[in-house]
Amino acid sequence: MLLKENQGGLKTNQDRLKAGQAGRWYKPAHRGGRRTGHRMTRTEVAVNGLRNIAAGVIATAILLGSSALGEDYPNRPVRVVVAFPAGGGVDVPARIISQWLSQRLGQPFIVENRVGGGGNIAAEAVIRAPADGYTLLLVSTTNAINPALYPDLKFDFMRDIAPVASIYRVPLAMQVAPSFPPKDVAELIAYAKANPGKVNVASPGIGTPQFVSSALFKMMTGVNMVDVFYREAGPMLTDLISGQIQVSFENLAVSIPNIKAGKLRALAITTATRSPALPDVPTIGEFVPGFASSGWTGIGAPRGTPPEVIARLNREINAAMADPDMKARFDNLGVSLLPGSPADFAKLIAEETEKWAKVVRFSGA
Repeated sequence: MLLKENQGGLKTNQDRLKAGQAGRWYKPAHRGGRRTGHRMTRTEVAVNGLRNIAAGVIATAILLGSSALGEDYPNRPVRVVVAFPAGGGVDVPARIISQWLSQRLGQPFIVENRVGGGGNIAAEAVIRAPADGYTLLLVSTTNAINPALYPDLKFDFMRDIAPVASIYRVPLAMQVAPSFPPKDVAELIAYAKANPGKVNVASPGIGTPQFVSSALFKMMTGVNMVDVFYREAGPMLTDLISGQIQVSFENLAVSIPNIKAGKLRALAITTATRSPALPDVPTIGEFVPGFASSGWTGIGAPRGTPPEVIARLNREINAAMADPDMKARFDNLGVSLLPGSPADFAKLIAEETEKWAKVVRFSGA
């Protein structure tokens, strides 16, 4: 009897997975499932598809129980591919979580930096890897921005990457030189409108979270600020401190030392709520209602990775976020942890992909 019930459950989850891959709602026939005339938006299709896939992954893993694969994984080193240079604002948290997984699962989780192509080289390397749980991707905001920037990619990120777990969200700081006249966001907007084309805003380049955050600000306020791109952070920081450029948006974890040292002044942060790291600094949303932008990361795996592997990784990553010592390490980086299920992470990716597509179109990038 139990075998028949499990077989029925597995068939249900197979149906759920197929529905997810097709971008349809899944509803079993015995619960009134039927086709309707409702046409879903692109975000609904993406979110519901990813939610169905993630639900199938979790439920199948529960039904399978302690399978041999789940018990044995991992039995050799695991690669965690990061699209950013070693030592940067995204790489450091990746190494923290990889160290945790190594200790918990008894095999090395090795960070491999695959820089280039706007993050697409790293993403494609993981997508083309065997779907066995031994090659993972540090997913970031960049992966949600790129589909609008690179329409001819040879992969579909939301289709080809299985969400495993979100890790953190980090604000960006809108920072200026101490000598810059505006003292808050309202004054900056007035100053930029009074001096069109004379306020420069720095970023590492088109498609970065810094670039789309400034583009979102311009889109929502109507100000005309000129983009200036820097390949390296050093020259950008020098020009910002000296006043040759006026504004930049930067990862809060990177900004905090210069802000606390008085070299730069934070006008605001980009998330919807204030940061505990800089509690006296207002949000842009306090001046521009509805504004919200952030960097975020998580772990993804190639589509088709065994569900019990995804479930185990998700469980261990969430355990890291509940550990006091790990929480303290992340607090020091100025980030907010994002515990949740694969379905939660899928929803975040889909919503951010649609949001940034609108901003990229506005920017003309």
